[in-house]
Amino acid sequence: MQLFFVPNVTLPLCTLSEEESRHCARVLRLAPGDVLHLTDGRGTLFEARIVTPDARRCVVEIVGSFSDYGRRPYALTVAIAPTKNIDRFEWFLEKATEIGVDAIVPLDCRHSERRTVNVERCGRILAGAMKQSLRCFLPRLAPVTRFEAFVTAPFDGARLIACCGDAPKDYIGSLIAPGDNALIMIGPEGDFSDGEVALALSHGFRTVTLGESRLRTETAAIMAVAEVGMINR
Repeated sequence: MQLFFVPNVTLPLCTLSEEESRHCARVLRLAPGDVLHLTDGRGTLFEARIVTPDARRCVVEIVGSFSDYGRRPYALTVAIAPTKNIDRFEWFLEKATEIGVDAIVPLDCRHSERRTVNVERCGRILAGAMKQSLRCFLPRLAPVTRFEAFVTAPFDGARLIACCGDAPKDYIGSLIAPGDNALIMIGPEGDFSDGEVALALSHGFRTVTLGESRLRTETAAIMAVAEVGMINR
């Protein structure tokens, strides 16, 4: 299945973006009548046929649609401090999307080494990973958010914080069950500060461990996403 991302699908005829048109007409060399699939990133899968395979304005006809395609029985939010090496953060975005995540919040923490991200570039990475993994839900990317503002905001589900301190910790699987919504916070390379952990605990967060090894930020985040996915298999 060839999947294309079209945020605003029009019926019955729809024009692909220049980037998607180029991929359709020049890379894949699709011809009139060939079948392809579109998603709006909000859960709808559209079946379409090529009308005009133009490399700049490819026109397709929508012939069918499926709502909530591939919806998972849970929702996962990962709040993560962006890494100093932005390539590692972008790797996390790609892999988390492939495994399954609903929202990503870049956190500005006391020990953060990076406090800005290129939202447009990150959006392209998320969209590419969504298409590659044949998913129809585009993860929401929040703006960089101060730790204190984020941790005090309401959340309907399990609230977990992965940290390296001496506080007692549980495994993720002991705190959430299949179908539970979950929010997991992953700190910077220097970890969350003691004050940040204390603030999180005072607002209902539970401390969790991701194993005996000391993991890089992006590795810890992927471990968390994968663990939640395995719980819901």
